[in-house]
Amino acid sequence: MPKPWQGQLWLATDYCLIAGSAGETGVHAHYPHQLLIARSCEVEALIDGVPARGPVLSITSGQPHAIIATGQPTLTLYAEPLAFDLPELRQLCRQTGPDAERLIAALATLPRRPLQPRLAKALLRIRQLDADALPAAEIAREAALSLSQLERLFTGELGLSVRRLVLWQRLRFALQLALSGYSLTDAGATAGFADSAHLSRSIRQHFGIRADRNLRHLTLRVIG
Repeated sequence: MPKPWQGQLWLATDYCLIAGSAGETGVHAHYPHQLLIARSCEVEALIDGVPARGPVLSITSGQPHAIIATGQPTLTLYAEPLAFDLPELRQLCRQTGPDAERLIAALATLPRRPLQPRLAKALLRIRQLDADALPAAEIAREAALSLSQLERLFTGELGLSVRRLVLWQRLRFALQLALSGYSLTDAGATAGFADSAHLSRSIRQHFGIRADRNLRHLTLRVIG
């Protein structure tokens, strides 16, 4: 049986950081950029089907990858492309090294990508989601846009759909609830998933892991 992810998970508004040991994953892809920082020797992964290893590995948003060596002492950073450029993150991780507190302090002062005002308004509404439905038309109203303008803005500026970003935010919300002590059923329902199976499928699709075997080995710390 694959070893689970273990350690502490720091959750901020636009990134999360896992400090511990990496577990094995299947091939998957997700919205945030990901950086793997070895806490000793090197870290290994399969990126676009090619084995890679080094002190810092970077995986761009949407790039297929898998963790193939379990138990690696690693810092794993997931950072939203809306806020961060991958080259800057890579340089920052090399400067801070495998020190979680130092990396968190550096991320707090790192300038975020400037966003067009209407896009910033839409993002703010998405980040305020709860268990209620959040149709794209409501997001468009918040940003003073038509639905077609909103979709063009997202695909043009971000390269992803409104629906996909809403799904990512719901998944992020559900993970926070599950790590806070909610059952997968309650976390999924509160975050707007159809049921626990829907949440589990989404976690496997985005992270390549089984939620029931991994989340209980992670301790949540929220960064305000």
